[in-house]
This record gives sequence, structure tokens and C-alpha cells, in this order.
Amino acid sequence: VQLQASGGGLVQAGGSLRLSCSGSGRIYSSAVMAWFRQTPGKEREFVALIRWSTSRTLYADSVKGRFTISKDSAQNTVYLQMNSLNSEDTAVYYCARGTQWSAQPIDYGYWGRGTLVTVSS
Repeated sequence: VQLQASGGGLVQAGGSLRLSCSGSGRIYSSAVMAWFRQTPGKEREFVALIRWSTSRTLYADSVKGRFTISKDSAQNTVYLQMNSLNSEDTAVYYCARGTQWSAQPIDYGYWGRGTLVTVSS
């Protein structure tokens, strides 16, 4: 399984970005796809997840109401729409694949390379 995240970049505070994560191979209905983020010197932080079979979602409190995770089953792709961005959202964003409904990085066995999001104030 290979995951490839893209869509990061530089954006002004208040702006929006959409991240994409495409995966090789079939994504089984039991899969959970998630986004995490990390800044230097800090632990990887949960952002959002989606259950592939039901599209049920979960968000970190810090992004609830601003970020939306979604999927395109035909394209084997998961998205993270990020609105109302602020400087605290600056981080490297990673997509991950697992099978547990979990906000813990350790529960995800597959990770993509990160994509950097920089929010300027």
C-alpha cells in the first residue's frame, strides 16, 4: 500500500486549501483513512478520519467546523478541505490508513509522505 498526499502550500490566514491523498491498491470497506499533522518538536496530532464503508467521520476539536474530510471511492482518494486557516494550522500533514476507529498514530500501519501547509498571518 502506498499513499501519496498532495495539495499543501502557502496560504494567507483565513484562506482555504484542499489536501488529497491517493492510495495504491484496493481500499477495503473496513479501512479507516485519517489525516494527522506535525510541527517540529511536537508529536503527530490527529486531525480527522473517515470510515471507508460508511463515510462516518471524526474531527479533532481544533479543526471541527473548519475542516472537512471526504472520500472518492472510485478514485481511491481521500480529501481534507481546510477553511478559515490560521497560523496554528501550519504543519506537515500526513494521510494514513488503518482499520481501527482511532485518533492514535500508532493504530495506523500505512503512511504517506507529508505535505507542508504554511499559513501566513
